[in-house]
This record gives sequence, C-alpha cells and structure tokens, in this order.
Amino acid sequence: MTLAECLDGERFWSDLQEQAQIGALEPRGLRRLALDDNDNRARLWLIEQGRATGCQAYHDAMGNVFLRREGSAPNLAPLLIGSHLDSQPSAGSYDGTLGVVAGLAVLRTLQERGIEHERPVEVVAWTNEEGARFAPGASGSSWFAGQRGAEAILETRDDNGIRFGDALKRCLALLEETEGTTLRPEPYVPHAFLELHIEQGPVLESLGVPVCAVSGIQGVNWYEFEVSGQANHAGTTPEVARRDAFMGAHALIGALKEVVAQHDDQVRFTIGKFTVAPGSTNTIPQRASFTIDLRHPSQAVLDELDAAFHELAKHEWSGCSASLKVASRVAPVAFDPTLVELADSAAKQYCSSAPQLVSGAFHDAIHLARVCPTAMLFTPCRAGISHHPDEDIERTEAELAVRALASTVENVLLNVQPKG
Repeated sequence: MTLAECLDGERFWSDLQEQAQIGALEPRGLRRLALDDNDNRARLWLIEQGRATGCQAYHDAMGNVFLRREGSAPNLAPLLIGSHLDSQPSAGSYDGTLGVVAGLAVLRTLQERGIEHERPVEVVAWTNEEGARFAPGASGSSWFAGQRGAEAILETRDDNGIRFGDALKRCLALLEETEGTTLRPEPYVPHAFLELHIEQGPVLESLGVPVCAVSGIQGVNWYEFEVSGQANHAGTTPEVARRDAFMGAHALIGALKEVVAQHDDQVRFTIGKFTVAPGSTNTIPQRASFTIDLRHPSQAVLDELDAAFHELAKHEWSGCSASLKVASRVAPVAFDPTLVELADSAAKQYCSSAPQLVSGAFHDAIHLARVCPTAMLFTPCRAGISHHPDEDIERTEAELAVRALASTVENVLLNVQPKG
C-alpha cells in the first residue's frame, strides 16, 4: 500500500476537531492570537502528539515547534511539512491548523507503519503567521528563512503595547518546562518544504475540485498611513477653518483608490484598520491613521503602486499633512517547478481536472521558497470564506487533500529531486 492509502483519515479529522477546541469561540470560531495562552496551548498539544507518536520534538528561538522522524541518514537535510496554529481575532478553525495537523497525519503514518526513508521528515508549526497581534506576520518563518532579523521582530508591539520579545519569553519558558522538547537555537536549510492550506477563495469550490497544486504566491506590501490635522470644537469651528484629519484621510483614500484603479483587476487593496483621535463625538479629529494591505502577482505593478503611494503622501489633504510608513514588503514568488509538478500529479490522482493556482493569500511558504524548493496544495473552504467563524471545509475533500500531500511526500522521499 502507498503512504496515502495507509493514512488514517478518521484520526486526521479527529485531531483537527480536537485542535479546534483550543481557543474555541461560542457559538463557533476560533481565537488564537500569536503567543497568547491559546496559541501556546496549541503548541503543547502538538508536542504531546509528537511524543505519543514516538517522534522527537524541538523548538527554536522564535517559538517555532518541530516534530522529527529520523531517517536512516540523519545528516541529510529534512523534508519539512507544516503551516501555523495562530489565528485572526475571530477566525475559523482550519486556516493554518489544517496544514499542521495534515503534516502530523503523514508523520504518524510513517511511524506507525514503520515505513523506512533515508531523509528525516519534520513537521513544523510556525510562529505568528497571521500578523493579527504582531504585524507584520510570518515572524517565525521569515526569521527561519533569513528574511527578517530577530531584533526587528522582537521589538514589534501589539495594540496593548506588549513587545513580541516579552510574549516570546513567556512562550519559550513554557516550552523549556515541557518534557520531550529540545531547544534548537539555529535555523537550518530544509531539503524541501510542503504546505497544505485551505484556498481562502471560491475557485476550487466553484469547480468542484477537492485539491490542487499551487504554483506561487503574489507579493504583499503593508503600509501605515497617518494624516495629521488640528483638533477643535465641532460646533464653533467653520468649515473653512477646519483641518479635519478624518476628511483628509477620506480624500487621500479616494486618491489611493484612483491610482489602484489604473491597474488590472488582480490588484488587491484593503484598508484593514482605521482609527481617529482624540475620538470624541464633538471634537474635530486631529489624527487619522489607517493600514493598507496591497497585493499583486507582479513585482513591477507593486513597485509602481509603491512609488505612487509615496508621492501621494507628500501632498496635503483637506489642509492636513500625511505620512507613510512601509510596515512590510514581501516579493511575489514562484515555487519550485519539479515540486509543483509532484504536487500537481498527486492532486490529479483525486481529480483529473485539478488546476494549478497562484495564491492570493499570504503564507509561510513565501519565505521558505527563498531558501529551499517549496510547493503548496490547496483544498476548498466553503463559499471561499476565511478569517471568519463561518470558515468551513468538507471532511471528504480535506481527507483527499491530506492523501495528496502524503503522495507528494512519498515521491520526495523516493528521491525525486526538486530543482532548487
């Protein structure tokens, strides 16, 4: 029997539902912000599963957790499989978690069936992929891949002023106290990285496709705009004398959207946060700030929009000044063609019409692709809904996707070499 055929789909689904209870919301949904108590409990759950399976658990200086099954040649670089366990503030139960639990299912199958392989296999849960508490996201994977320095990550703060570094200290102390996990202080370069994830879009469901290969990820720029005016009395200040930061932000946002509209419909422009200060009903706002999440598959388009955004920030808007900070830039990436071909072949075992998609969402794989051959698999989520308690998947489709992942893993372990 193949690795995919041996995989216990019922156990996989049971693990997925058990993970969904850690940080569960009522009546449904999930809240596991990076490095909070629920996120840390999810790490401990994974370590416990690894120990029960007979695998060694490790953690690193960024709180990433690894489960390792040794190969006959332990000095070879491991095949790495995984995703993340943190969530948005009011999220579903499958974004990220699916990929970690799927990796665990593959690892458990290898272990329980006593399947021999030369190369070690590891499952990883990355720290702070979402960026919902500490922005930008993908802290663990970007550090691991050498794309961001630890110092910059550790100094980021959440909305309550808590430093990432201080939250991480509590997490690492908890891991150090946990039996069965060992600190691995430095990153390594994997042989390859595979990540299974929900699509977070409507394409696969509309096509009736349970799983497909992903050929790459579009680029992502995060911006923080601030518009500064003058607070004053709402009832006594004439319109001509006002420097209303909210109205300035409104005008600036209109200009930003006009610039975006000059490009194709692949541009994704999202204002995710908007705040005004001092925040009083009868006071003209002195300051307005907002974030922008900008995405496109082409680096040239991202660069052109970046230049336009900076130019607009130099102007006054309704008598108010503006400033712009770039919080994060992550370039588009194309995955390793050989690994994508293996994933595509595995997906087509379960659906001959499976397409190859470019991911519109951000994933840890975008950083791993900078250092090792990388590919992803997608499975549908109902109505394309994600980052919301209504996020849902079909068990039958998810099981097929995990079997496709297992087939891809088996082919890599049989020494089908990614090009790199």
